[in-house]
Parts: sequence; structure tokens; C-alpha cells
Amino acid sequence: MKKKHFLLGLTVTLGLNFASHTLQAQDYKKIHDEAIVVDTHNDILISVMKGLDISKDLRGRTHSDLARFKEGGVDAQIFSVWSDETGTFDYAIQQIDSLEAIVKRHPDQLMMAYNTKDIRKAAQQGKMAALIGVEGGHMIENDLKKLEQLHKRGARYLTLTWNNSTPWATSSMDEGSGKLKEADKGLNEQGKQIVRRMNKLGMLVDLSHVGEKTFWDAITVTKKPVLVSHSCVHAINPNFRNLTDEQIKAVAKNGGVIHLNFFSDFLDPNFRKRIKDFQDAHKQESDSLTAMGWDSEKVMDYQVEAYPAEVKNIRPPLSLLIDHIDHIVKLVGVDYVGLGSDFDGITSAPQQLDGVQDFPVITKELVARGYTEADIKKILGGNFLRVLKANAG
Repeated sequence: MKKKHFLLGLTVTLGLNFASHTLQAQDYKKIHDEAIVVDTHNDILISVMKGLDISKDLRGRTHSDLARFKEGGVDAQIFSVWSDETGTFDYAIQQIDSLEAIVKRHPDQLMMAYNTKDIRKAAQQGKMAALIGVEGGHMIENDLKKLEQLHKRGARYLTLTWNNSTPWATSSMDEGSGKLKEADKGLNEQGKQIVRRMNKLGMLVDLSHVGEKTFWDAITVTKKPVLVSHSCVHAINPNFRNLTDEQIKAVAKNGGVIHLNFFSDFLDPNFRKRIKDFQDAHKQESDSLTAMGWDSEKVMDYQVEAYPAEVKNIRPPLSLLIDHIDHIVKLVGVDYVGLGSDFDGITSAPQQLDGVQDFPVITKELVARGYTEADIKKILGGNFLRVLKANAG
């Protein structure tokens, strides 16, 4: 899911739910500008490590660049330090070095941040706060000292697993494979020790990607509010990466927060069927192009350009993302939900969300749904600031 090609972005007009509310639709820009907007997961560092310069205009190539962060009103971005299962501690440090170098080259636009005070200071100065989240416990190489070093270098969350398990924690992908014995699932003693150490360091325990047994073990062990940095709602879409209602209730009871992923496949249970229908409709053409020596990505690129109206309809509507927000709010309250886009780590996002410049349309839709200004500001970033302060100050 870290592939860089994403479906062509096209905007459609959506019907809005004009429920009775105290705000007018035109107020959304003011609310968005006044809010501290936090996105807890963006993978643009993957592209940076491959040589892209995010100070350049990267529209059509990525979801993110510095100008579009500004356009989208993003006040604090947690940059994901990610690798697949082969990634090392040293590679994590290289990514942190790269982010710090970007910040140093653009001090008028960016500021490294490590706590809520830093985020608020950056917002007051008109800069975007750049934070670090490490996605995948395998990068600490089973070493508490390396966990501590990552924290010292600025990492403020660790996702206990990525899709791969570690020797001390099992992932949602592995737990769902049916290949693990029940006794082998969850956190072992080393994993519990890592969670306790993260609590002491002030490093958020991120439960996206973890298996259900790991989730419950971590919730039991932690003494601090947890983060779920980029996941969605299982009741709407029963994807293995999404949280059940019981898990959502547990995060709320813990005082944590769930940040919703924008990936179409996590939001929409019918997304894969629409892709298959599109592929089936153009199979003869795809086979011909493949026979000519085109690889699968080149074929997809061509068809995305050739059939824009069909591609538009593959992507779910923006309203479905808001439905996931609504579900959590109705289940446990507005204090436990936020946004974790996974931009530049996903292949498709809902219509109208073509990149980081489009965060204001979420605010617009929340206003249309009848959310109050105070509640919208919680969703956009206030809830995360509460959880970060409880962990890191």
C-alpha cells in the first residue's frame, strides 16, 4: 500500500445533508483557518528518499508538497518514517535526517515540533509543525535503546507493527491470516516492556496495523492515552485493518483518539468490486497492451487517462469519510476522532480529496452535517493535541 501511483483525482458535485445547524456553509473557511489542523500520518518521506523535492510543485506526482500543505491549512503534519519488513533502525534515522534537512532549508515555512507547545508556537508563527512518527516496530530492531534513540531524535509515536509482525507483537495482517496459533498472538513480555517504556518516554503507542490481540494487550498495559494514527471503522467496512465498535469504545475509555485513514479500500466495502468491474470492462485492451510489453503500472496509467469518467466513479464520495467520523461520534462522542490521511502511502482517496490542499472540504462537509464549531476544531486537531499533551506535554 506504499505504491506511488494513485487513481486520477477528479472532483464531483456531492449532495450535502443540510440538517439544521447554527453555522452557515460559508463559515467553514473561517473555522478551518482558526483551527489547528493536524494530520497524523503522511508518507511523503518515501518519495523524498527517492529524490523528490517537496518544495517543488508535485501535483500529479504526489499528494503532498509544501505549497499544498499551506493551501490546505495543515498546521501540524506527522511525517511517517516507514519501511517494509526489511527496514532497519539506520534507515529510520536517515529519514529523520532528511526531514530535518527539509525543515532547515525552509525555516520560513516549517518548524520541528515535539510537543503541544511547539505545535501552537508554529501555528502562531504561520509555519507548519513537522513531527515524526515511526511506522513499524521492526525498526527498533528489538532494542529498547534504539527505541530511546528514536525518541531522542524526535519520534513521538511508534506504530507497534506494520503489516509484518515483530518478535514481540503480532500485526493485523498476520493475525488475520489464520496461520498463527492463538498462543502466539498479541504482545509478549518484551512487547509489554516496550509499551511501558514508551509511556515513560512520552512516546504515543500507535495501534494502527496491530492485530486485535495485540490491540487488547496494549490497551491493558498502557497507562497513557493511545493513538490510532490511520485506521477506519469496521462496522462500515469490515476490512482487517479497521476497528470494531468494541475497540473504538476501548480507545475512548482509555482517553485516546482514532484518526481516520483516507484510503478508499478502508473506507468503502464496494471499492474493490468497482475496480474489478473497471478491469473486466477493459480486459481485452489490457491484455493487448501487456502483449506489447507494457507493464501493469503503465497499463493502469494509460487507462486512468483514457477513461476519466469511469475512474471518477471508482473512488468513493467524500461523504463516506464523514460517515466514518459520524459513526465514532455517535458511538463514543466527538472527543475521540481525528484525521490521519495516509496521503502518499495510499493509491486512492475519496472524491474531492486529491491531496493535502483539500483538507478544507472536510471542514465544509462537517459544517453541512451540523457539527458545531467547537466540535469541528476537536476533530481537526484538538483531540490529538489533548492526547499528545497527556503523553509528551
